[in-house]
Amino acid sequence: MQFATIANLAAHTGSTAVIDWKGFIVVAVVTLIGAGFVVLMYSLGVRLTAVSADSGPRPNMIAKWGSWVSFGLCGLAVAVGIVLIVPVFYKTAMGWFGLGN
Repeated sequence: MQFATIANLAAHTGSTAVIDWKGFIVVAVVTLIGAGFVVLMYSLGVRLTAVSADSGPRPNMIAKWGSWVSFGLCGLAVAVGIVLIVPVFYKTAMGWFGLGN
C-alpha cells in the first residue's frame, strides 16, 4: 500500500521533484547550527562550573554566573526546539503572540 501511494504520487507530479531540496537544506543547516549551539553552551557551562569550584581565596563569581547563563541558554534552546516540533505547543505559543490561525 505504501509503494502504491508513492508510485501514484510520482506518476501525478510529472517532471517536478517530489522532495523540496531547498527546504531540506534549510532544515539540515538549522539543525546543525542548533545542535552545535546546545553542545557549545552545555560544555561552556560545565567548564565554567569547574573553574568556579577551583579552590582559592574566594570563589570566582563571574565564572559561576557565566555557567548559569550558559546552562540557561542551553535549556532555552532545547525548549524552543520542543515548541517548534510539537504542534500543540507551537499553536499555543503562536496564539500568545497573536500569530495563530
